[in-house]
Amino acid sequence: MNIDLMRKVDYFAGVPLCALATPFVKLAGLFSGPHNQSPRKVLFIELSEMGSAILVDPAMRKMQTAANAELFFVIFKSNAASLRLLGTVPVANVFTIRENNLVNLAIDSLRFLLWTRKNSIDTVIDLELFSRYSALLTGLCGAVKRVGFHAFYNEGLYRGAMLTHRVAYNPTLHIAKNFIALVNAALSNQPEIPYSKTIINDSEIKLARAPVVESVMTAMRERIREEFPSYDEARHRIVLINPNASDLLPQRRWMPENFVTVMQDLLSKSDDLLVLITGAPAERYQAENLKKQVSHERCINFAGKQKLEELPALYQMAELMLTNDSGPGHFSSVTDLRTFVLFGPETPLLYSSLGNSTPIYAGLACSPCVSAANHRKTPCRDNVCLQVIKPEAVLSQLREALAQKQSAPNLKN
Repeated sequence: MNIDLMRKVDYFAGVPLCALATPFVKLAGLFSGPHNQSPRKVLFIELSEMGSAILVDPAMRKMQTAANAELFFVIFKSNAASLRLLGTVPVANVFTIRENNLVNLAIDSLRFLLWTRKNSIDTVIDLELFSRYSALLTGLCGAVKRVGFHAFYNEGLYRGAMLTHRVAYNPTLHIAKNFIALVNAALSNQPEIPYSKTIINDSEIKLARAPVVESVMTAMRERIREEFPSYDEARHRIVLINPNASDLLPQRRWMPENFVTVMQDLLSKSDDLLVLITGAPAERYQAENLKKQVSHERCINFAGKQKLEELPALYQMAELMLTNDSGPGHFSSVTDLRTFVLFGPETPLLYSSLGNSTPIYAGLACSPCVSAANHRKTPCRDNVCLQVIKPEAVLSQLREALAQKQSAPNLKN
């Protein structure tokens, strides 16, 4: 389903369904166990954002450490590979929902409700920002303890009474810390209105590093040679360019011609650089168009040439990456790759990568124009917030980073 249709279904079907489900959920709550029991089998719900599967990882690891809990996860099928980067949740404990049409969505939703009961889920944490669909999954899954963001006195975003632990979403706090707040609420033995009255330090949102096997790196080098036969890892420095962003918010895309200018300049100034344009298999056609515009033998269309779980190996080989505000900016954070992320309709204060990342952000008066309150949908069709970021400003940062990287070995000697 396209994104706008999903939003309409979530609103026009989700609101009445939440209203209808509320009395049944309240009635079932009268016969359930105590809400302050320690979590044992904990389900996290994050459906639509691949990057959030990385941003929630510190929260999931805190739940493992604090409660010795077994973790489960439900996610849209098209996004499931993002969970395999760090492998915090066993593959057998991941439930995927097909979102390609309403029939499959309905069938998988019913299967999910059976799956949660089969696995005796006692705690569910809804990571979505006020989605009615995820609220229904939360309320009806049979868990005794149900944690999520609640609007309280804010306008709109009605989700019924699906939650036992209502957490105040903080729009001034990084989303990874908001996720930690949900876990803190689940671990709390004392009722609060609202949850979670806790201090969350920066040390709590440090990411683990993805393991990289040498055989995967060897295979990645061979794949690069298939596209560029003269590739020599001892000579060539790799720069990754990710010009894509998900259809959830196309306004996040920097202008293609700007990416072309950046790639042409980098290649013209350094004869040891190899530029790889990355992306999903479906994005290979657009990447090929950019490659043709760059018109340089060391510019390679690498879109679709690696599986998502192989990205850490590619990131470990590369010098740096330039990307739109999208999944790769978060995927690279499980490695030490220096990453530059272009922000526009969203703010790095809330969604910056947790890795070795530098946000590039103009900070217009209208930015950010998407939030939890507007279901991440903006009326803007003219993303000036990205248009005002010029190639030269980006290039100056990339050149400096490449120079620092090149001189680093000399500093160690």
